[in-house]
Amino acid sequence: MRILVTGATGNVGRIVVERLLEAGATVRALCRNPRQAALPGNIEVVEGDLSRPESLRPALEGVERMHLFPFAATASDVVDLAEEAGVRRVVVMSSGAVTAGRDTGAHLPVERAAEASGMEWTHVRPGEFMLNKLWLWGPSIREERVVRDPFPDLAWHPVHERDIADVATAALLEDGHQGVAYTVNGPEFISRRDQVRAIAEAVGEDIRLEVVTPARAREMYLAQGGFAAANAGFLTGFEEYARDQADRARAGKAAPAPSGPAPTAEKVTGRPARTFGDWVRDHAGDFA
Repeated sequence: MRILVTGATGNVGRIVVERLLEAGATVRALCRNPRQAALPGNIEVVEGDLSRPESLRPALEGVERMHLFPFAATASDVVDLAEEAGVRRVVVMSSGAVTAGRDTGAHLPVERAAEASGMEWTHVRPGEFMLNKLWLWGPSIREERVVRDPFPDLAWHPVHERDIADVATAALLEDGHQGVAYTVNGPEFISRRDQVRAIAEAVGEDIRLEVVTPARAREMYLAQGGFAAANAGFLTGFEEYARDQADRARAGKAAPAPSGPAPTAEKVTGRPARTFGDWVRDHAGDFA
């Protein structure tokens, strides 16, 4: 069984490749620049670009199942080509924003294209990535041992990238996941303040938490570039919620967690979802 992994060099795609190889699958990876892919030598790396659907024809030959990275602009064309080539199952790497009704149009068109096809489909909808904190806080932790954040008591259920990949891999390899959208969060409702504490514990050094205004945070994120700059508006847009949590903290009240447990990878894998502490231990060297 040959499986095509698009987004194979991404943070989740690389792990999907790894898991598929461990399961004995024949893996083909789609990359815009195969020479820079740095993927395992025992897979077939082919050149192609989701923004140019016709470039995918050679990559789709002989493929039975596909891990689809979301690219909304060409979603229908890519899905049509896959079905025409004989792909019978597609797993869409989507977003929890679809579940919450906050999708900006980046993921929903891809989901709809898959659903409108004749292929078996599964959507994987991860929530906030734990990795975001590496991209956001990593530079200041490495350089100054400080985190500057406007909303330290903001809390959510961040998810480990390996849990996301495990769900996608199960949907690719196993039966019983077709026609299902899996929202994947982490097992803990954890504040940013406690996340900083966990990182400090993992690296074995004090990390100072400095509370800044949203305006100042936005300036810093834009200056930092990369993930921080690309998401500056989103990252500083939780003022009302953060203010409510701060008021609760001053009143000695705990921040309210969402009603009921958040859906995690355990529903699919049967294994407990990885905690933020697990993730920090996996990435302690990246913060050092």
